[in-house]
Amino acid sequence: MTAAAISSPPQPARLDGKLVLKGAGVLAALCAALAPLSPDAVALAVGGAVPWLCLRIVYTPAMPAALIYLFLWQWLQIFARVVQAWVDGESLSTSLSGTNVAYAYWYMMASLVVLAVVFRLVLMDMKPATPAQRTAHYRWNVRQLLVLYILGFLGSSFAAVLGRGGLAQPIETLGHVKVVALFMLFVYVMSTMRGIRVMLVVVAFEIAIGFTGFLADFRSVFIFLTIAAVTARVRWRLSTGVFGACGLVALILMALFWTAVKNDYRDYASNFSESQVISVPLSDRMAYLGGKLLSFGDVDFGRTAYMLLSRFAYVDIFASVIDVQQVVQEPTTMRQWQEAMDHVFKPRVFFPDKPELSDSDVYLRLTGRVLLDEILRGTSISVGYMGENFADLGFPGMLLGVAVLGLLLAGCIRILMSFDLPLVMREGIVMAFVFSIARDGVEISLPKMIGAALMFMIIFLPMIAFVAPQVIQRLDRPAQMAARARAPRAARR
Repeated sequence: MTAAAISSPPQPARLDGKLVLKGAGVLAALCAALAPLSPDAVALAVGGAVPWLCLRIVYTPAMPAALIYLFLWQWLQIFARVVQAWVDGESLSTSLSGTNVAYAYWYMMASLVVLAVVFRLVLMDMKPATPAQRTAHYRWNVRQLLVLYILGFLGSSFAAVLGRGGLAQPIETLGHVKVVALFMLFVYVMSTMRGIRVMLVVVAFEIAIGFTGFLADFRSVFIFLTIAAVTARVRWRLSTGVFGACGLVALILMALFWTAVKNDYRDYASNFSESQVISVPLSDRMAYLGGKLLSFGDVDFGRTAYMLLSRFAYVDIFASVIDVQQVVQEPTTMRQWQEAMDHVFKPRVFFPDKPELSDSDVYLRLTGRVLLDEILRGTSISVGYMGENFADLGFPGMLLGVAVLGLLLAGCIRILMSFDLPLVMREGIVMAFVFSIARDGVEISLPKMIGAALMFMIIFLPMIAFVAPQVIQRLDRPAQMAARARAPRAARR
């Protein structure tokens, strides 16, 4: 018998961390090939290789799939500035926003790489899931997971309504249970290929609900779907790529639609109250969006696409922080970190007079900019945790601040992944954690990121210890009852 005859057949390609890493390598090669055509050849080539570098650093067989989102989402917000400069026909250093745009771009890319190194050091020796943990969800059924999602959705809705005053952050964190349930449902369907219609209905429902709020929450379901597909290790076929491309096109079209209508919609939803309080009934809001959708063809897509790109790219704000620090340095040493610690470790439940956290005030102080649109509409804007670290420590000192932040976040993830739970549940919990701290990517401020991480651990650790085992028992019960029913019949044979 020849060696070829006894050799094992080739394994089908799976959408997992390794395949994503290969895709990042292809992206790096493409950016390198296009670099000579760009006004910023080095920034395009090197920046295009950063996703591959970060994923290559953090990847291990036990890596939580949510880390792909954590790093790629932030990288996209930084790299988009090179694309914007290419569209403008100018280099980063000759931008209308000033020469410090180029410095901000490189400082942010360096921060992302440092974050990856810290995550690798903290997570490098995590044990992979056992076969039993990896396949536990195959015993469940889609009806149970749908009920779990409905309960999670109701809990999240109540959290949104009741989250006021001193209990706002804990109740909001409790609402992330829906993310875990939604993620588990997606992984189950894509692993077993059972309940596809249920999943599609849930996706459509989440998109519709996402459009009715103040923020672009419709995008979250696409993020959960993508990371769930990596967790489920779906077989990579041509149809998988086509489905993914269609999803990406749909997301871009929705983002363009939202960009075109969001200002008018926010005014309408708040009844022109210049706040983020929704006062118009849901049915009226849906009708309003439906009317806007019917006239979507009249939108100037070129202008709207540029607005979306410039809003997504989050480098110019960092550049403004550099501008201000070069003229007037922060008089208080480590002010951003001091205020973040002060805010996090003084719970409003015990300190009701604690001042409200205002990202816009910090933005105004660190950038010297006044954005009248945000003020009039009651929305806020942040310089982001990287900009705040620069204001405290400059460069390269800011990399130390980013590393400390990475130690906190990676340590939390390691703890969450250490429990003896089905892999799909652990991955869902980490997805909820990452989404709570990085939903806005590099835009999130230091106090919000640190506060969200610590509050998540306070709320979820007791739930993981006491509630999760009960949930697993209920999910396993139908399979156990079916096995007991089959046992007498097997004995009679």
